[in-house]
Amino acid sequence: MDIGQLFRKKSVSQVVIESESDASHLSLSRNLSVRDLTAFGIAAIIGAGIFSAIGNASHQGGPAVVFLFIFTAIACAFSGLAYAEFSSMVPVSGSAYTYSYTAFGELIAWIIGWDLLIEYAIGNIAVAISWSDYFTSLLHGLHMDIPAYFTMDYLSASRGYHEAMDLIAKGASVSSFSDSLAEKYSAWIHAPQFFGFHMIADIPALLITALITRLVYIGIKESKQAGNMMVLVKLIVILIVITVGAFYVDTSNWSPFAPNGIKGVMQGVSAVFFAFVGFDAISTTAEECKNPQRDLPRSIIYSLIICTILYVGIALVLTGMVNYKDLAVGDPLAFAFQKVHMGWLSGVIAVSAVFAMASVLLVFQMGQPRIWMSMSRDGLLPAIFSSIHPKYKTPWFSTIVTGFMVGIPALFMNLTEVTDLTSIGTLFAFILVSAGVLKLHGMENPPPRKFRTPYINAKYIAPLLFLVVVVLVYYFIPGWFIGIFSLTGGWAVFKQNIPIQIFFLIFAYMSIQAFRKNYSLIPLLGVLSCLYLMTELGIKNWERFLYWLILGLIIYFVYSYRNSNLNTKKMNARMQK
Repeated sequence: MDIGQLFRKKSVSQVVIESESDASHLSLSRNLSVRDLTAFGIAAIIGAGIFSAIGNASHQGGPAVVFLFIFTAIACAFSGLAYAEFSSMVPVSGSAYTYSYTAFGELIAWIIGWDLLIEYAIGNIAVAISWSDYFTSLLHGLHMDIPAYFTMDYLSASRGYHEAMDLIAKGASVSSFSDSLAEKYSAWIHAPQFFGFHMIADIPALLITALITRLVYIGIKESKQAGNMMVLVKLIVILIVITVGAFYVDTSNWSPFAPNGIKGVMQGVSAVFFAFVGFDAISTTAEECKNPQRDLPRSIIYSLIICTILYVGIALVLTGMVNYKDLAVGDPLAFAFQKVHMGWLSGVIAVSAVFAMASVLLVFQMGQPRIWMSMSRDGLLPAIFSSIHPKYKTPWFSTIVTGFMVGIPALFMNLTEVTDLTSIGTLFAFILVSAGVLKLHGMENPPPRKFRTPYINAKYIAPLLFLVVVVLVYYFIPGWFIGIFSLTGGWAVFKQNIPIQIFFLIFAYMSIQAFRKNYSLIPLLGVLSCLYLMTELGIKNWERFLYWLILGLIIYFVYSYRNSNLNTKKMNARMQK
């Protein structure tokens, strides 16, 4: 195997020409305007983060969590500008996968494509389960209960049953159980059995996945109309929440503003970043945009700005209405209005949450098939993944596979832990896209594009920023640097520090490179800010992410490397000689 062939690239012109002239595939339908794309971005971003995760983040960081929203938004904005520049240069479906193919070569592109499976498909499993929780709660409020064994996963019920039995063995009564534990216990003991196997499955999660997959299957126009409608509903509700909630703000709840310091604020990184995941999915629809080179950059920026303003407003109102100590609940917005005796608005919020979750599912169920379609066109996946339906003009097979990948696991598995895995995979994609723009700006004759990330020379800024960070850490946290690189605490302690070690080593290296090569500041900050957010996700998620990448590399070397279009073209050229 020629190592150099692992990084074989496709030029931008080659990517565009192949997408337009591939005679073996029908073209996609161009229906999306900048308004539609912005709506898709808002649909993807505003979901579980604002309706549930914001509660735990506020509980840990207090009112100062608004700074984490702003910091995360800035980090996403750096990457968003990088996505905008690439999307104006490569107006083809595939998102970060296609961009990496032109900037870094095939192996990195494959890694990104495989990585995006985490963001879209696996992340959507958690969204489907979350939607089911909101939907069943809404039905419960309407006195329309579904049996518990058909509204939760097998693993949760099993664990709840065994926990309950341990408590009963210690003398506890069922009536003393929490509502959550009682529901799990009831689901297990009342579930129908088949040869001793308890028939427990999250049916609503499967049904919403099937419904959304069907909608995505039949066309982009129908998906656009449904997405716009759902976005309008949840924006109206969020604005009502902010406006009405502002009248119930007690400013004493904002003191202390950061009760647990910067450490407490940063504990909410995973939840807050997950609240921003999704804006990059807009770029997967490039071949369905009326004017992708103009509209994609605008919609990415517009959706980030709108969602950040809404998130900050919600966080301020929420922590002003209720003391941060009381916000460790699954439905913080509804909880806050119940506290001020406005239960009717809690019901409105529950309805909006159902729409919000459905819209997130819609955008990600659209995005994943288009990633596979692009990878299939390049020969890295079987040809059927890029097959376009002759009537609906959608990647039909990839859409169906995505539906099964989300719907079936959502039936039986508790995947709330993969929220962190989704975040780390997304951050990794953001880092590579930002690094791709750094490389693009370093070219002597870069490809033409209609949007360019503003250039600010980081020659002196990056090294100065590194020195400032080092001095501040040294002054305010004496001995910290020695501690993170020390082996005195044993391997277990040292291993936990590996992510932050990697961050500082890369920070130092890129500061030197910025001085030597006049790096552009904004994409450089995109790399560093996203890498720092990755360090806050813990070594366990780094390990899981590494195992996922290893599995992807095995598939690449067994199938994709040999079947790549670039490889087959090279082999054909040799045979002709």
